[in-house]
Amino acid sequence: DEIAMENHPDHPEMGTRTLHMGNVLYIDREDFMEDPPKKFFRLAPGREVRLKGAYIIRCEEVVHDESGEVAELICSVDMDSRSGSEGANRKVKGTLHWLSALECAPAQFRLYDYLLDDRDGEDIDFSERLNENSLVIANGYIEPALAQAQVGESFQFVRMGYFRKDEDS
Repeated sequence: DEIAMENHPDHPEMGTRTLHMGNVLYIDREDFMEDPPKKFFRLAPGREVRLKGAYIIRCEEVVHDESGEVAELICSVDMDSRSGSEGANRKVKGTLHWLSALECAPAQFRLYDYLLDDRDGEDIDFSERLNENSLVIANGYIEPALAQAQVGESFQFVRMGYFRKDEDS
């Protein structure tokens, strides 16, 4: 299934891009919880969410790996709920970003935090305040078109921040 996605939700003049939806999708790990708190509006067992620009899905089963970590979610899809269709009018509390597992490209992300921690005072040398977690390198996946980006091009990932393609990519 081909899904047309806007390049910017507030600027239709920026055009659209096409994503292909298949049977196997990736979502952000933070968008799922097995035992969520009451105000968690993302995917959980028995809950429905909308896949951005696409369909409403429901988590039917959680598959764990041998170490007990969540490895896979088995979901059903309401094929009458495609964005823009009559069946899409049903209210769900969350909308998730997604990628087709067959078409995504691997990527490395450098996530930056404050260089110094929040301790302050004349008796504390700045070198003792260095935040060991000021740079976290994470691996993930991106849309295929982003893999073709030129060095220096920047992109906003909703709910994540701004990223640019580095010279050593």
